[in-house]
Amino acid sequence: MTGKIIGGLVGFFIFGGSVFGALFGILIGHFFDKGRATLEGRFNPEQRAKTQHAFFHAIFPVLGHLAKSDGRVSEEEIAGTEQLMTRMGLGDDERQLAINLFKQGIEPSFNLEKNLSDFMAVCGNYGDLKQLYLVYLINLAYADNHLHENEEALLKTISEQLGYSFFTFNHLLGMVRAQTQFQQQYRGYSQGSSRSSNTSEGELALAYKVLGVDKIVTDTELKKAYRKLMSEYHPDKLAGRGVPDDMVKVATERAQEIQAAYDMIKKHRKG
Repeated sequence: MTGKIIGGLVGFFIFGGSVFGALFGILIGHFFDKGRATLEGRFNPEQRAKTQHAFFHAIFPVLGHLAKSDGRVSEEEIAGTEQLMTRMGLGDDERQLAINLFKQGIEPSFNLEKNLSDFMAVCGNYGDLKQLYLVYLINLAYADNHLHENEEALLKTISEQLGYSFFTFNHLLGMVRAQTQFQQQYRGYSQGSSRSSNTSEGELALAYKVLGVDKIVTDTELKKAYRKLMSEYHPDKLAGRGVPDDMVKVATERAQEIQAAYDMIKKHRKG
């Protein structure tokens, strides 16, 4: 119950006092309350610390390796990595470690397979952690608004070692790309109900891509896809498994985009 109250208040103020914001906050709070009881006792401090260490030491070298895969590390890719460090709230020592790890990934001698094997040894049983890890990498690849063929090939190699099929990888790649595009639109959409009547076909098509479904899906199938995605970006679940709190913010932002896309489609179908 505490999660719903806090979530409702936070959502209300973040979205400028809108009803949408309050409802979204209550939804996130519901997931928080529901997941907390399950997670408590399953992930002790030692396990969380081990997972956090594995995630940290896996993400930054591979970010560097991915940034270098197209021949050069762009300013956008550097800025994207620095932004991630800032949002994580890293102290001076942790930030320097992240920079050093990023530089290791740029070196020709970097062993990608070993890095991913070390990550999988600790986090391989948690699908949500693997997906969040891959989402971070895809986000960086799109930092310059272009996915180079070398970057896509490397992402595919990484996804295979994480246990993703070719179909699942392409499906996730399309969803992340759509979610990134939708990010700039959903806030305007959520400002008021009048926006729904002016929803363009392009916006609606993008909303379906955000949820990873075709526009011909039934309402039941649509809801199932929505709930699955919201569960994968469950902030309390990720935090409980060792993902740093500030890193979880990225997952929460994705949840906001998914929620807005789902609301857009629902209102269109009712209209």
